[in-house]
Amino acid sequence: MTVLELLTHGDAVSRSVAALLLLMSVASWVVILWKAWLLRGGTRDVLRSIAAFWQSASLGDAEERLRGFDRAALVWPAVSAVRQLGAQPDPATLGGAVARAQRLTRVLRDALHAALRRLQAGQILLATVGATAPFVGLLGTVWGIYGALTGIAGGTGGFTIDKVAGPVGEALIMTAFGLAVAIPAVLAYNVFGRVVSRIEAELEGFAHDLLGALGEDPAREAPLPPARPMPA
Repeated sequence: MTVLELLTHGDAVSRSVAALLLLMSVASWVVILWKAWLLRGGTRDVLRSIAAFWQSASLGDAEERLRGFDRAALVWPAVSAVRQLGAQPDPATLGGAVARAQRLTRVLRDALHAALRRLQAGQILLATVGATAPFVGLLGTVWGIYGALTGIAGGTGGFTIDKVAGPVGEALIMTAFGLAVAIPAVLAYNVFGRVVSRIEAELEGFAHDLLGALGEDPAREAPLPPARPMPA
């Protein structure tokens, strides 16, 4: 019995379990493909963007250079937010009444949190699918075996192995389907989690360095000191 037959000819529980597994598979693969596109450069793009920033002559030049390196737009929002601090704040507001260093801390924190939310998006879904899909498939298998044994018990002609092997084998498809849904989700969760952790560490270090370099400077197009060379 194929998954399509389970959806069309099974009872309500079998159809519900198969439909749920199919939905979980589609959702996890959508997230996997999207995150693979988002993280296609890995930490290399982030390192190159940070190096390009520190090798720029001014904030405006750095913002322009980052457009070519920061394909996932993870570093550029922080630089753009810092550059916008050059506008005169409204002293009548709570945000404009604080010192520039505090305003810089706030905009860097907001930009960093926005980047981290993008990086972490979908991770909970992958973890949930990877943890629950095998048990959903097992539920379908148990229900299928129960239905098969109930049908055999109520039938006539005596007990034979062929009457058991067929229905039980069909029910085991649900377990295989659950594993097929869970394994890619678990692998993707582990791979993406490792890449996200590295990028997160680089972004936090960059925000800390940026705060230390510009926190006490006046809001102007200040020259930026060069740092580490750009990775190949």
